[in-house]
Amino acid sequence: MSDHAVDLKITGRVQGVSYRWTCRQEAERLGVTGWVRNEPDGSVAAHAEGERDAVEALVGWCRSGPSGARVDDVQVTASSVGGATGFDAQ
Repeated sequence: MSDHAVDLKITGRVQGVSYRWTCRQEAERLGVTGWVRNEPDGSVAAHAEGERDAVEALVGWCRSGPSGARVDDVQVTASSVGGATGFDAQ
C-alpha cells in the first residue's frame, strides 16, 4: 500500500541520456508507481508513490541518474497519495 508520494523536477543534462527510461526501470524495481516525462525546458518531471523507503531510494537514485547524465538539482515536493499512477510513455 502506498503511504508516501512526491513530485520531482530533475534538472541538468537529463534528456537524451536514457534518464527517463532508466528512472522508470529503477522505480519498477523498487516497487514505486507514478510517471516520468521529459519537459520542454529540458528538465525531467516525475511523480512517485509507494512505501516511504522505496520512494526515498528512488529520490536518491534521481540525484545521480544513469551513466551519461549530469544532474544539477532534484527538487522534491510532497504530493498526495493516490494521484497519478501507472507510468506513462511520454
